[in-house]
Amino acid sequence: MGTIENTALTDGAVTLKKDHLSFVETLGQSVANVAPTFMPAIMIATVAGIAGTASWLVYALATISLIFVALNVARLAGRYATAGSFFVYISRTMGPMAGMLAGWAMIVAYLFTAMAVTVGVAIFVNLILQSFSLSLPSAVIYAVSVGLVWLLAYRDIKVSSRIGLGLEIISVGIILAAAALVLWHHAFKFDMAQFSLQGSTSKGVMQALVLAIFSFVGFESATSLGREARNPLHAIPKAVVLTPILAGAFFVLMAYTVLMGFNDDGAIVAKDSSPLNTLAAGAGAPWLGLLIYVGATISSFACALASLNAAARLLFSMGRYQFIHDSMGLIHTRHRTPHLAVSLSAVAMFLVPALMFKYALIDALGYLGTIATFGFIVVYFLISVAAPLYLKQHHDLKLKDRIIGAVGALAMAVAMVGSVYPVPDYPYNILPYFFLVYMALGALWFLRIKLRSPQTLVNIEKDLEMSAPG
Repeated sequence: MGTIENTALTDGAVTLKKDHLSFVETLGQSVANVAPTFMPAIMIATVAGIAGTASWLVYALATISLIFVALNVARLAGRYATAGSFFVYISRTMGPMAGMLAGWAMIVAYLFTAMAVTVGVAIFVNLILQSFSLSLPSAVIYAVSVGLVWLLAYRDIKVSSRIGLGLEIISVGIILAAAALVLWHHAFKFDMAQFSLQGSTSKGVMQALVLAIFSFVGFESATSLGREARNPLHAIPKAVVLTPILAGAFFVLMAYTVLMGFNDDGAIVAKDSSPLNTLAAGAGAPWLGLLIYVGATISSFACALASLNAAARLLFSMGRYQFIHDSMGLIHTRHRTPHLAVSLSAVAMFLVPALMFKYALIDALGYLGTIATFGFIVVYFLISVAAPLYLKQHHDLKLKDRIIGAVGALAMAVAMVGSVYPVPDYPYNILPYFFLVYMALGALWFLRIKLRSPQTLVNIEKDLEMSAPG
C-alpha cells in the first residue's frame, strides 16, 4: 500500500488542493517540462554534428535509458504521494542528509531550467519579430513572460497544467507538420544511410548520448503534484513513465527527419542555426518557418511554467520540513498554492537571465541549461539507487528491480562523467565547480540544522517513518 504525504505540517485547514488534477493534467506537467519542441530545436543539430547518421539511434538509446530511470521513479511514486518528490523519496530511503542534497540539487535543476527556457522565449520571440523587421530588448521579454508564468502558477495549478499541455500539443503539431512535409518531399522513402549508420562511429554515439539525455530532463516533474493529483499513487507513475516514451518517439522521428532533410550530412546540420526552418524552406513551405518559431516560443513558455510549478512545490515541501526557510511552506488561503515559493522562484527566473545581458542569448541559455542538467543527473542517479534500496528494506526486491536500478544508475553515471570529461572549453569547464559550491552550501545548511536544532532532524525522521507505508 502507498501513502499520501503526512499533513501534520500544514497550516490548519489551508492545504494544497487535494484530488484537484486529472491524469491528463498531471501528464501535462511532465510533458510541458520536457518541452519536446524546444529541446530538439536546440539539441538535435548538436547531436547530429557528433553522431551523424546514428542520431536517431542515439535518441532511441537515450529514450531507453530514461525509461529505466522513470521505472525507478515510478516504483517510489507508486508508494508515496508528496509535493516534495525526490526530496521525500530519497529521505525515506537513504536518510535526511541524502534527501536534502537531492532536494537541493532538484531546486537548482528546475529553477535553472526555467531560467534557460525564459532565455529561449527571448530568442524565439526576436526571431519572429525579425520577420517583420522588429525587435525587443531581452529584459522586456523576460519581464512579460515571467510575469505571465508567475500569474498562472500563483493562481491555480489546474489552469497551469492545462495551459502547459495545450501549448505543447499546438507546438508539437506545428513541428510534426514540418516533419511531414520533409518526409513527403522525399517520397516517404527509407533512408538506408541512416538505417545502416553510414559513416557513424561508436565514439560519436557515446558522446552524443549525453546530449540526447539532456533533452529529456524534467520528465519526472509530475511527481511534484503528489498532493494535488487525483489518485496520485496510480496517475503519477503512469505520467512519469509515459512522458519519456512519448517524448522519445518524437525525438527519434525528428532526428531521422532532420538528417534526411540535410541529405544525411550531420556537419551541415550542426552549422545551421535554424535547421527546422531550413527544412521547411527546402520542402517548399518557407512560411512554415515562422510557425516553427511560434511553436518553439510556445514550448519554451510552457516549460518555464511547468518548471516554476515544480520548483515551487519542492521549495514548499522542503520549507515544511525546515530544510529551508519555513516561509516557503506557506499556502495562499484563497488560491491554495505555495504563493511565496512561486513568487521567489519567479523573481530568480527574471533576475538571473537579466543580469546575464553581457552574454549572447544562445550562450546564456547554454550556461543555464548545463547547470540545470548537473542537478538532474545527480538526482536521477540517486533515485536509481534509492528505488531498489527501498524495495530491499521492505522485503520486496526482485531481480528485475535490481536490473532496472543498475541500468538507470549506470546510464546516469555515464552522463555524469560525459558532462565533465573530456574537459569542455571555457566557461563550461568551470560550471561543474559552481554546481559543487552550490551543493556544498546545501550540505553546510544541513549541518547547521543538525548542530543548532538536532531535534528538528529527529522530528523529520519520525514524521517520515510515521507516514511511510508498512
